[in-house]
Amino acid sequence: MTTPTEVWLLMRGFAMDRHERRREVSEATDLPFVRVKALRWIAREPVTLGELSQRLVNDRPYTTLIVNALEERGLVTREAHPEDRRRKLVTITDAGRRVVGKAEAILFAPPAELSALDPEDLATLDRIMRKL
Repeated sequence: MTTPTEVWLLMRGFAMDRHERRREVSEATDLPFVRVKALRWIAREPVTLGELSQRLVNDRPYTTLIVNALEERGLVTREAHPEDRRRKLVTITDAGRRVVGKAEAILFAPPAELSALDPEDLATLDRIMRKL
């Protein structure tokens, strides 16, 4: 009988070991993946450094370094927070949005094996994944 652990290892192996896209994203964007991850959060909505630190699960000094590097490349800006001028909001620029678009095109592209599934198998997998 198949166990949940066996299935999880198969799923994880397929997604993470065979189709991990972080290196490809880093090469295509010329950014370490953690900076791409930060950009993707910032693209959703402007955030403070504290909020971004929490989302990235990093300490604030490291998050500041990440934002400094993104700002130097023209991918984000820092502006005074409208409700508290002591805090800064980090906002994505048009150039940053283009980088996020390039990264997400890579991250969201389905592996060839998934695209090659027959429609019935794909529908079954879809049903199972939505159930999970």
